[in-house]
Amino acid sequence: MDPFQQMTDWKKNMDHFFGENFWNEFEGIIKPNIPQINMYQTDHEILCMVNMPGMQNLNQLDIFVNYTTLELKGNIDLEQANGTVIKEEILQGVFNREINLPFPVRADKINATYRNGLVFIQLHRLISDKSKKNKVEVQFMEDE
Repeated sequence: MDPFQQMTDWKKNMDHFFGENFWNEFEGIIKPNIPQINMYQTDHEILCMVNMPGMQNLNQLDIFVNYTTLELKGNIDLEQANGTVIKEEILQGVFNREINLPFPVRADKINATYRNGLVFIQLHRLISDKSKKNKVEVQFMEDE
């Protein structure tokens, strides 16, 4: 049984008592986000490093980018050894995570690579015609 399912059931019961919004600030403590990510920003790029240990098949991860949102869907499935779990700190399971980006990104210029248990996603800033510097013409007004 998924250990987080019991927490989800417990949370639902507590929602009835405290109200649904009470737990929003505790979400990362009760159930840590998976996959874990680091995000770095420069003037024109965003680099996301996604922790995906043991990925043998690139189909285990779906990446979607929509303007200012990065969505990650997939499954972290570590091959388990026989025996009873003594300690389990590497998070695994099915995930669906949306991350807000600091600025809009181009849909046509996205690079993703996998190396040493990390997925590197390189996104490029969308510079639209609206954001270009427009020269404003100054006109003389006749004195009255």
